[in-house]
Amino acid sequence: MKETIFQMERYAEANNIPIIELDSIKFIMKYIKLNNVKSVLEIGTAIGYSAILMANATESVEITTIEKDEKRYREAVKNVNACGLDKRIEVVYNDALEVNLAGHSYDLIFIDAAKGGYIKYFEKFCNYLNPGGVIITDNLKFHGLVKNKSSIKSKNLKGIVDKIEKYIEFLDNNKDYVTKYYDIGDGLSVSFKKNNEK
Repeated sequence: MKETIFQMERYAEANNIPIIELDSIKFIMKYIKLNNVKSVLEIGTAIGYSAILMANATESVEITTIEKDEKRYREAVKNVNACGLDKRIEVVYNDALEVNLAGHSYDLIFIDAAKGGYIKYFEKFCNYLNPGGVIITDNLKFHGLVKNKSSIKSKNLKGIVDKIEKYIEFLDNNKDYVTKYYDIGDGLSVSFKKNNEK
């Protein structure tokens, strides 16, 4: 499995595919372990890197991960199978906003997909959270650009940073959730439902 993970890191670098920073995934793996998380929903599989590492946190955690890019989806399935984790990781090929998860609920929901969809993902998937569950979001610093907006020349990048700022504002003003921010990796938030914190 170590060899597969190493190959995934090289593949991601060679093909310019964003994968989670090591400090961030270590934080999530520790959270899974300490809080006895049994079920995870991940929005944004990419090549399956974070799903595989989350599955390595404990032997009892099961993961559903959603990816809408076909090439990345196929790569993720291949990697999950290579690690022998196909019984515990289900890779779903679909747009997350179109997926129907009726009857399912999760201890942890991890949002790590298109930044412009963060608010919609939160609003949709918070309905699938178990009591005491959390929603963790990645990339809230966006390579340091969120705190350094004036240095951005690209209109596209500026647009992404604007969307991240709107998402942070949405979290801060969300009356149902308390959010804690962590300056780890590319910036993480952990949102707990009010009156429901572990």
